[in-house]
Amino acid sequence: MANLFCFSDEQWAVIEPFMPRDQPGPERKDDRQIISGILHVLT
Repeated sequence: MANLFCFSDEQWAVIEPFMPRDQPGPERKDDRQIISGILHVLT
């Protein structure tokens, strides 16, 4: 479990501003972890 994320810190710094904020509904989880999990399942 050494590499939990598909994105490096530099890559995530570029992607993070595009993640939605202040959305109604339940509290958001860690976006980086969720997207890494989706990519893992798709590959």
